[in-house]
Amino acid sequence: MSPINKKVLSESDIISKFIMPAIKDAGWDDMFQIRQEVKLRDGKVVVRGNMGVRKTVKSADIVLYHKPSIPLAVVEAKANKHEVGKGIQQGLDYARLLDVPFIFASNGDGFIFHDKTNTAQLEREITLGEFPSPQELWAKFCAFKGYTDLQLPIITQDYYDDGSGKSPRYYQIQAINKTIEAVSKGQNRVLLVMATGTGKTYTAFQIIWRLWKAKAKKRILFLADRNILVDQTRINDFQPFGQAMTKITGRKVDPAYEIHLALYQALTGPEESQKAFKQVDPDFFDLIIIDECHRGSAADDSAWREILEYFKGATQIGLTATPKETEEVSNSDYFGEPAYMYSLKEGIEDGFLAPYKVVRVDIDVDLQGWRPTKGQVDKKGNVIEDRIYNGKDFDRTLVIDERTQLVAETITNYLKRTNEMDKTIVFCNDIDHADRMRRALINCNPQQYAKNDKYVLKITGDDEIGKGQLDNFINPKKAYPVIATTSELMTTGVDAKTCKLVVLDQSIQSMTKFKQIIGRGTRIDDKYNKLWFTILDFKKATELFADKNFDGIPEKVFETKASNINDPESNFEEELNNTDDVDTDSDTSGVNGGESTYESGNSEPDGPINGGDWTDPEKVNKYHVNGVKVLKVAERVQYYDSDGKLVTESFKDYTRKTLTKQFATLDDFVRKWNQSERKQTIIDELSSEGILWEALEQEVGKDLDPFDMICHVVFDQPPLTRQERANNVKKRNYFTQYSEQAQGVLNRLLDKYADAGVSEVENLQTIKVYPFTEIGSFSEIVKKGFGGRPQYDQAITELETAIYSFKPDKSA
Repeated sequence: MSPINKKVLSESDIISKFIMPAIKDAGWDDMFQIRQEVKLRDGKVVVRGNMGVRKTVKSADIVLYHKPSIPLAVVEAKANKHEVGKGIQQGLDYARLLDVPFIFASNGDGFIFHDKTNTAQLEREITLGEFPSPQELWAKFCAFKGYTDLQLPIITQDYYDDGSGKSPRYYQIQAINKTIEAVSKGQNRVLLVMATGTGKTYTAFQIIWRLWKAKAKKRILFLADRNILVDQTRINDFQPFGQAMTKITGRKVDPAYEIHLALYQALTGPEESQKAFKQVDPDFFDLIIIDECHRGSAADDSAWREILEYFKGATQIGLTATPKETEEVSNSDYFGEPAYMYSLKEGIEDGFLAPYKVVRVDIDVDLQGWRPTKGQVDKKGNVIEDRIYNGKDFDRTLVIDERTQLVAETITNYLKRTNEMDKTIVFCNDIDHADRMRRALINCNPQQYAKNDKYVLKITGDDEIGKGQLDNFINPKKAYPVIATTSELMTTGVDAKTCKLVVLDQSIQSMTKFKQIIGRGTRIDDKYNKLWFTILDFKKATELFADKNFDGIPEKVFETKASNINDPESNFEEELNNTDDVDTDSDTSGVNGGESTYESGNSEPDGPINGGDWTDPEKVNKYHVNGVKVLKVAERVQYYDSDGKLVTESFKDYTRKTLTKQFATLDDFVRKWNQSERKQTIIDELSSEGILWEALEQEVGKDLDPFDMICHVVFDQPPLTRQERANNVKKRNYFTQYSEQAQGVLNRLLDKYADAGVSEVENLQTIKVYPFTEIGSFSEIVKKGFGGRPQYDQAITELETAIYSFKPDKSA
């Protein structure tokens, strides 16, 4: 038997015949230590107009594991026609995601071995028979990491596996492993920073599970500050803990359980009798997970902080999407530098988080301001203070009915243009504003409201009916409620995967809060076609996207003392209105009732209630007027760009920018097009790069072939329609070289091309149906008309050459 000619083998053949045998011969277990075609990213979603499409992403050819929870190496393969190390750079990218030090590249002749543990010689060539064993790589890995024998039982503890095939994503693996590694070294304070929607709670569950099962931690406390966060955690991600888990209620800590979930408020309070955490000894818990730890747990004077101080001997792990660094509140001072960070930008680029389209709406009174006439009174007869009121005042100190109506009409019109049943959250300045916005939206949508009176609902902390519908709002299977008006309650802890519209009619000055609100839309749900979302911005809040702190280093946040609220000498209100960084996180305040968390220094009250003033009950702080002419003066659409910035560009601009990276000149593109045996292959490749043909057709014209569309949009060539290209072929008497039957087939295929495009020409199913059945059956057409399948394929290739050979005169 003659030896195999490797040069003619495909990449998959090289893997199966040479690379995999070499790996298995080295002792790697095919069932537990080897995975092929490992997809690490989901593919970024590109949005233009009202359409979104995922880019196609490549998978790592082979990933090698010590065990399923611990990746060790990446192996990247190429066909033998390439140099042996061709895949090394691609492998390095995958290795960076997996945080592994060993990378192999091969073309079937041998391996290039990139070894980050060997700084004396990072890369060397080895033969197929020299591939290292699992024991060899594991020993090098442990030495590289500096693991001790005491650490290994903790580090090598398995993940929880429910058998469904669900496993942590690459960044979750990094977050879990880096945390486990830190704890195994004796580090008692760990901070994880992960963008909203990236699975912080699932990550926390796997951390707890492994430490618990390794018996490194025996009693665990999971702390959150909102009931919905605790309940979602208990019912969903933490469900495998089963009978070992309890939720602390009634200010009673039951020592019979090992996993405790609790609200801060259920464990502490201003009175000594409310400090339920003191029912157990300070060494009772040996692991505490603090969810959303930016909301006060790191503040020295925080009521929550006393819980952490009481259990100071426990390992404490903080989870947040928005770490804080201020003079008074510091996550890094308390927890240390983050063990791992995964940002919103990374999540969008990887395709795990939804990108956004921003529609900024400018209203004339917001831009120009509004001033009352001398002595003008509001609807309640109060004389309005004479000054110019602007965007920061509206719905906070001054209500203009016509402005509320215009916002409601704009929301309604947007939903009518897109989908009236798209889940929508409208963020208002306070509860009063949310009430009025609900009323205005109902009046704008009488038909929808008649179908179901839960089409629009106010969901705020003071409304039991609204809060009772929150689960239905976030449930993708429930159609109603559709529109939720809120102030603070839904800024965090609301896992509304199918929310497609986030409306900002609230003055947002806190970067922390802005990130949280944007997080309401960033979850993806492929099953329900939620790939992206729209932000409808009436308050210029999205200007915060341009702030370097939006997706960068932790922001500096201005803090005011809670005691300043009632200090008549304090300029609290002025500071609140002027600072760029005040954090606002709570839905309720201690003013006029409600459970306050503001005393801990972590949140801003909802503002003066019912027009009252913090310091002067006689002064009216919220005037209510109508009869004001209010107009929408501008509307601008912007999209998330590849560098994380907002850009104003058409899909033509996006296509031009994307394809000029791949094809420097028109000749490059034409050459690639002509060399392709089937044009649909190139069309599919460009689709995988984020080219939305349907969006291009809407902007350029539906009658253009993809070839002409690219030539026109990217290289400024005058386009020909498909009909013009078909007519040019017919004019040249091109078909005379074929038999009469073949001419009939090709003529009909040309008509199909003119109607629907080149995919109809290349699809064999086309000639199996009418009008081709008038000529003969599929086999009769191919055999009698063309002499066989090879001749038919050649005729199709020549037909496409004829179609694309004509170039229009650019000067015409």
